[in-house]
Amino acid sequence: MKTENFSVKLFARKAKSFMLTTILILFAGVFIVVALLLVWSPGKPEPFFDKNGNILAGSISEKIHVNINGMEQGMFIQSKDTNNPVLLFLHGGPGMPMYWLTKQYPTGLENEFTVVWWEQRGAGLSYHPDINPETMTAEQFVSDTVAVTNYLRERFGKEKIYLMGHSWGSYIGIQAAAQKPDLYYAYIGIGQLSYQIKSEQMAYAYALEQYERIGNKKMVKKLEAAPPTNTVPLPRSYEILRDEYMHGIGIGTTRDMKSVITGLFFPSWQFRGYTLGEKVNLWRGKIFSRSPQFGLWDKMQMTDMSQKVPELEVPVYFLHGIYDYTCAYPLALDYFEKINAPLKGFYTFDQSAHSPIFEEPEKTLKILQEDVLAGKINLADTP
Repeated sequence: MKTENFSVKLFARKAKSFMLTTILILFAGVFIVVALLLVWSPGKPEPFFDKNGNILAGSISEKIHVNINGMEQGMFIQSKDTNNPVLLFLHGGPGMPMYWLTKQYPTGLENEFTVVWWEQRGAGLSYHPDINPETMTAEQFVSDTVAVTNYLRERFGKEKIYLMGHSWGSYIGIQAAAQKPDLYYAYIGIGQLSYQIKSEQMAYAYALEQYERIGNKKMVKKLEAAPPTNTVPLPRSYEILRDEYMHGIGIGTTRDMKSVITGLFFPSWQFRGYTLGEKVNLWRGKIFSRSPQFGLWDKMQMTDMSQKVPELEVPVYFLHGIYDYTCAYPLALDYFEKINAPLKGFYTFDQSAHSPIFEEPEKTLKILQEDVLAGKINLADTP
């Protein structure tokens, strides 16, 4: 009996020791990861250097916060020559800034423009847990866009600037251009949103066909169990599956991105322009901005942009990936054909999904240089 009790006690001591060792290892691992993230998160954008290693004269590379309609909002401003035209980039989401992706997908925009990567109300640098929920409306975002525009015009001494909207950013951007055409030389829609609830239906049908074609029975079964509706809110089962099925066949953020985790979440922690706290806020802001209480996502989906913005008084350029079903390519083309504008050009990107600015940057830059800045449509698709 004594031997048996001794064995039990010995086993208990070893189990306790093993547990304590495991906990210490876990704590040490967490500490090391946090320490590495802190070292890798100085929170300062890198300057531009000349061939001699000096900061490039006339350039700018900064991260700032500006009071926009009563709230401090952050932005990155990048340019190799501040005499260049100003380009305001409106990111997608709502709530998903994208400047940090330029380290993985360089755009070259800073060579031709003073490009401003504004992080919208409630997102990234502009996330605050105490934001007034009543200000989280599409109308407020359009008003903020105009306010940022006026700040940039005054700061850089420009009569007008160029406005580029991507995805959700194209939803608020084209409205801002319609309301204040005197502020903009042109509007550029990247992955232009047109009628999102129809886009979800089209993406679902396309994906189901593709997964059946390649014999992915598991995904076919998932899709068949979670179809989207033609009203909002979309079923939770569909929303959960959405990113997975889109990235699985290259119709999501980029053609080569296989998942949000490997393509967005992990890379965001490697961006040195954010502090560690700002990296946390990037994802807090994404969740916050998509909150059902604001209804931004639902309202956007039910808006037919051909009815909301049927015409613009400035030149319009749509740059769209042919594999884009995040904002479906056929619907964007249909909207483009309906919209009235003094000059308009549609540009198809054959190797891109939702982000041709990242996927085919050289072609994007050529269009901006030779058509947009020149006020032409020579490179546009043949009607």
